[in-house]
Amino acid sequence: MNRRLFLETAGGPALATILAGRSRAASASGRPNLLIVMTDQQFSDAMSCRIGDRYIRTPNMDSLAANGMTFTRAYCANPLCVPSRTSMFTGRYPAETGVQTNDTTPIDARRFPHMGTLFQRAGYATGYFGKWHLPYREADAGVHGFTAMKREKAKGDVGTAAAAADFIRTKRDAPFLMVASFLNPHNICQWARGEELPDGSVGTPPALEQCPPLRPNLEVPKNETDTIALMRRSYQSHYKFPVSKFDEKKWREYIWGYYRMIEKVDALIGQVLRPLREGGLEERTLIVFLADHGDCQGAHRWNQKTVFYDEAARVPLIISYKGVTKAGTSRRLAHTGVDLIPTLCGYAGIPVPAGLPGMSLKDTADGKSDKDPREYLVVCNKMAEGAPVDGRLPTPDGRMVRSQRYKYSVYSEGQRRESLVDMGKDPGEMVNVAEDPRYRKTLEQHRGMLAEWRRATGDGFSAPSASRRPGEERNS
Repeated sequence: MNRRLFLETAGGPALATILAGRSRAASASGRPNLLIVMTDQQFSDAMSCRIGDRYIRTPNMDSLAANGMTFTRAYCANPLCVPSRTSMFTGRYPAETGVQTNDTTPIDARRFPHMGTLFQRAGYATGYFGKWHLPYREADAGVHGFTAMKREKAKGDVGTAAAAADFIRTKRDAPFLMVASFLNPHNICQWARGEELPDGSVGTPPALEQCPPLRPNLEVPKNETDTIALMRRSYQSHYKFPVSKFDEKKWREYIWGYYRMIEKVDALIGQVLRPLREGGLEERTLIVFLADHGDCQGAHRWNQKTVFYDEAARVPLIISYKGVTKAGTSRRLAHTGVDLIPTLCGYAGIPVPAGLPGMSLKDTADGKSDKDPREYLVVCNKMAEGAPVDGRLPTPDGRMVRSQRYKYSVYSEGQRRESLVDMGKDPGEMVNVAEDPRYRKTLEQHRGMLAEWRRATGDGFSAPSASRRPGEERNS
């Protein structure tokens, strides 16, 4: 552990403050503090500001929305922890970093510099508290740039909130970049298995009529790809995904428990926001609230993540800067993986590192533009956490193209491996129209979009060409 990291971690705030004050550009004027608040496994709409307060109440998330822009079509880079987080903190797609699973083997920090390093070199005091789950050596601040770190595993999310609040209260001359990375509502994974919850019990579900309703898209989609049908068997054969026999009662209790975990983390987010308000820092601090990925909550009889269904891949994203951002919602297509660093750079007045593929969301968040510059975005996955099926462990890769109206998905395994959904008519993703001749032109357009993206990123994923007819691979 280096000296500066030791000072801040071991309780030397006075000395650490002196060091922070000596950092390059410490006296830079007009630069806001940057606060990233991240939850784990939270679906985009799972907040009372989005679905009302009958079944869930999130006053602190709602307060951020009241002062900021909520992006209702924000997608993660990969609906799994490590690849999604790696993308956020490098600004690169998973297909570029090569991180597609929860493997935390360190990647080349010279090729993929960490966000902490970028802002530390620009004169920001840096702090990271809570869940890490990144392919960088956590103890080496010289690699990732976060000089104040504290993981209180025994105290879980409670410890994360306390450490983050202390960091905000520390007096310093330089602006800060701080990450408060919470585990909940990830505890829903343990809840489904009947295990003890790492961050404490959420109580006993009430009578069924008091539980939230089932997801309206509970059933398996029509014409579902055989890839996803196979992976449902693979995942639900694994002890980590024991939901194949869930009935209406169990699924509704699952959603009830999931909402309680979100409420728990919302209360802790309030503890992080409190010193901002008490210290008069709200109007000097940009806050970005987001999650690494979502949770299916029974959609298509799936729990957890890894799949491209919106419940797993679409995430909350609120950009809130009191007096600067416009309060409202935006349907702009946002990519939390590659867009986060350019957005933070835009507010901090820092040049975006050359070669990063993302776009700043600043003009949209500030209400200066309602145009969407994106025709489409791309999400990656690799489903590698299931169990063997018929003696073989399937681990297909996938790519998803989300355009303004449609969602196209394709996988590396399977005979019927393509999916096309008209999200305008079918937001619950209940019908795959990839083989419907009426959507032939649309299918080819989306194949072309993916081919364009693959060329731009150097992605070696093998996908059908725009001239290939649906089902031809089965006959070739």
